[in-house]
Amino acid sequence: MYVNRSLMAKIVLLIFIISFAFPIFSLATDSVFVWSQDDDTSAVSANIETTTENSTSLNLECGGAVLIEQNTGKVLYEHNMHEKLRPASVTKVMTILLIMEALDSGRITLDTQIPCSENASSMGGSQIWLDTRETLTVNEMLKAICVVSANDCTVAMAEYLAGSEEAFVMQMNEKAKALGMNDTTFKNCHGIDEDGHLTSAYDISLMSRELLVNHPSITNYTTIWMDSLRDGKSELVNTNKLIRNYKGATGLKTGSTSVALYNLSASATRDGLSLIAVVMKAPTTKIRFAEATKLLDYGFNTYSYGEFGKKGDIIKSVSVTKGTLKEVDAVLENSCGALVKKGEEKNLVQNVNLEESVQAPVTRGQKLGEVTYSLNEEIVGRSNIVAEKDVSNITLWSMTGHLFQTWYQLIR
Repeated sequence: MYVNRSLMAKIVLLIFIISFAFPIFSLATDSVFVWSQDDDTSAVSANIETTTENSTSLNLECGGAVLIEQNTGKVLYEHNMHEKLRPASVTKVMTILLIMEALDSGRITLDTQIPCSENASSMGGSQIWLDTRETLTVNEMLKAICVVSANDCTVAMAEYLAGSEEAFVMQMNEKAKALGMNDTTFKNCHGIDEDGHLTSAYDISLMSRELLVNHPSITNYTTIWMDSLRDGKSELVNTNKLIRNYKGATGLKTGSTSVALYNLSASATRDGLSLIAVVMKAPTTKIRFAEATKLLDYGFNTYSYGEFGKKGDIIKSVSVTKGTLKEVDAVLENSCGALVKKGEEKNLVQNVNLEESVQAPVTRGQKLGEVTYSLNEEIVGRSNIVAEKDVSNITLWSMTGHLFQTWYQLIR
């Protein structure tokens, strides 16, 4: 009898593959390894809100002040930062925050037309003299509020969003509570002096950070130096002189009354480091800008922010048992970095705790480990390491299909 030796060899090879393939159903491992290194491939910023001891006195001439790092919220310098003071038009940071939330939620668009009520048109102080017969878009309203601190536009927006200024102020206080602004009570949406309308430098930094971190497009308005409305008939010049004079300035809001004196929430970014300096109750407008400059300079001269990895960066490929794929990429769940004093960057240590192997099924985004970044044995940041994609568990059906494909390739 004739025997096709080539066919017999292929059948034997197929049996050999089957005998070694099916035992994988019983394989599993829980082994874990720790990987530490001093390079700067990955780390994550933690939401740290701890107050540092002031090792340097800046001799500030104001009622209250604070300097924070924007990404982490960490306090870098403070002076009476919880003193309850009148915020004046820095109040509008919260108003702008609620407007941006309404934009993000789709309740309004930048093209939404906003009418002006008698109440809004009657506002004193900073204004663009809105008329009850005109409407402006949200884009124009934001420009007027951010650049020239228009009280009439602020009230018009509040009334449109909440039905009344009183209802809007309730929303402002609810948001303040949610942000942990424990020194704050809002009585209006514009900041004109009113008994009980109080906040602190620290609380202003909290709402300023919320605005900048979660609604970064606001800097499209807060960085405008000069512009116009109404086809060029209304000229706008920013009340925040740092926009023109301070390198990296991104905003944010000025405020002053005869009682509150001169306030400012100033933000700036240089070389990846973003800072927010708040000054309250400065005796003159010149001093408030000088104090904010002093705080920002201190921050930029003393600290640096290093980004060590971006969301989705691959840390390592992890082997998968009982899966349709042999391995899956383990990636950073979030972008990551660390705030350090200048000169201490070399002391940063990265520690990666990651499973060496994982059993299918694996879900995209499933936690596989964690990376931490420490400085002088203190953890300054962390992030989860997660699976980049789904990996299904292998079944008899999928294995049969795989073996059939292998066999078909052999006999072709």
